[in-house]
Amino acid sequence: MESSHGSSFSSLNSYIQALAQTPARFARRAGSVSTSYEEMSRVKARSGSDMQRTLRWYDLVGFGIGGMVGAGVFVTTGRASRVCAGPSVIISYAIAGLCALLSAFCYTEFAVDMPVAGGAFSYLRVTFGEFAAFLTGANLIMDYVMSNAAVARSFTAYLGSAIGISTSKWRVVVHVLPDGFNEIDIFAVLVVLAITLIICYSTRESSVVNMVLTALHILFIGFVILMGFWKGDWKNFTEPADPKNPSGFFPFGAPGVFNGAAMVYLSYIGYDAVSTLAEEVHNPVKDIPIGVSGSVIIVTVLYCLMSASMSMLLPYDMIDADAPFSAAFRGKSDGWKWVSNVIGIGASFGILTSLLVAMLGQARYMCVIGRSNVVPAWFARVHPKTSTPVNASAFLGIFTAAIALFTDLNVLLNLVSIGTLFVFYMVANAVVYRRYVAIGTTNPWPTLAFLCSFSLTSILFTLIWHFMPQGKGKAFMLGACAVIAIAIIQLFHCLVPQARKPEFWGVPLMPWIPCVSIFLNIFLLGSLGGPSYVRFVFFSALAVLVYVLYSVHASFDAEAEGSFGQKNGGILKESGESDQDPSFKV
Repeated sequence: MESSHGSSFSSLNSYIQALAQTPARFARRAGSVSTSYEEMSRVKARSGSDMQRTLRWYDLVGFGIGGMVGAGVFVTTGRASRVCAGPSVIISYAIAGLCALLSAFCYTEFAVDMPVAGGAFSYLRVTFGEFAAFLTGANLIMDYVMSNAAVARSFTAYLGSAIGISTSKWRVVVHVLPDGFNEIDIFAVLVVLAITLIICYSTRESSVVNMVLTALHILFIGFVILMGFWKGDWKNFTEPADPKNPSGFFPFGAPGVFNGAAMVYLSYIGYDAVSTLAEEVHNPVKDIPIGVSGSVIIVTVLYCLMSASMSMLLPYDMIDADAPFSAAFRGKSDGWKWVSNVIGIGASFGILTSLLVAMLGQARYMCVIGRSNVVPAWFARVHPKTSTPVNASAFLGIFTAAIALFTDLNVLLNLVSIGTLFVFYMVANAVVYRRYVAIGTTNPWPTLAFLCSFSLTSILFTLIWHFMPQGKGKAFMLGACAVIAIAIIQLFHCLVPQARKPEFWGVPLMPWIPCVSIFLNIFLLGSLGGPSYVRFVFFSALAVLVYVLYSVHASFDAEAEGSFGQKNGGILKESGESDQDPSFKV
């Protein structure tokens, strides 16, 4: 394995000299791109041992369901119904599921073409270059760590609620620490460390554990759905408890349905972690499309049934926004209070599966970032006996446990999601760029101009939707933005030919499907609060600082040592190596 330390770090004097050359090195390395061939050969070889290809399509379906169906759905459904959509939250989930499926197609094309563990980091590195990949990868890992810490702490809350033990009895308050960081949760730490040991031991065994927990979780969800249809009343689909409130299946109209879809879309986050397992899939061409798309479809059906069940249990204006299912049964006086405890146990299983899948994903992201030499190559190490990225798994597991030990759930929840949505946005752009630009042979500017103009139109639509007051003027402006966006896509589709088509599996209806994903992710980014943007700016600035002080120099040294091909017009080339990836037809 090549070391990520070269001449720049051999002495303090060498490092100072390297810092003086930072602008030139940044210009050389930041935009440097890799190729699919290089990612799957020399870059992959830096891990030493190979990850074993032991996963089948049903393992990926299990991981996808486990990663998406966490405890959040028990909360999000109630909030979206009460605040946004009413009973039509069922349609909101269907719309969000369709959009998630379109976004998953973008990941699938890359994962089939380039079945490596890096997920979005590798996809962006072969399209937009090293710096864009590092910036998005660093934000994504921080999102994973923060959300995993939040999920671990919520596990103790749900489990305590299910067995009737107050959360305060699980945690120790340290009064010398500031509020939000003074409740020590030892149990959350033990959960994180236990899952870290499992994912370090074997991906195959991790899949078995995930399958068992996911099956139990789905049984509990099925129980909740059946109870809702049995104990519920069909009239709750159209009649509110208070006649003064809007009635009907669409009490808040079409805007309510789409606002609800934006809110519940976050319940689908998790399928992206499946793409990081591509290097361990037995038959990527067959298994990845089935695994990713199949899990999104199954989860969409489950979510729609859950929301229908909840809508039957209570009129939308009586639903508890924070605990809709548990509260619906807890308030009943006819002996059904025990169902709320069952729901708490089922949610606990969902928390464990989502935590397991997310921790698998974050470790593989870090492993491939280590392979690229922008962080120490120690993180890229794959253990020869377990065939897992042990170093990355252990480091991030301990880091997550440390955050879960101190940090309050509400503090963490204000910090997550923006990095993941930003990566979804970047991957959708990347799949368009990769289809229409063959670097070195086609002009990239028409495609870049299209992507920028479409993104700006989507941003304008989002700003109008969220900030302009209701009225005919708003409807006209939104309609104008939609017409302009469609015209931009159609003009690009007619004037710019695709430079290459994937040999095995590709996103259909190019460029329409990726553009829907681009728009949706911009729309959702516009729905997030100020703290999320503060976190994004802070961690992005931190990532830029790390890149400037360490990563660009380590990457430059690796190029000088021959770990990378020489940069030539944005392409890293070896003598005799084609500019085109062998898995694409030009």
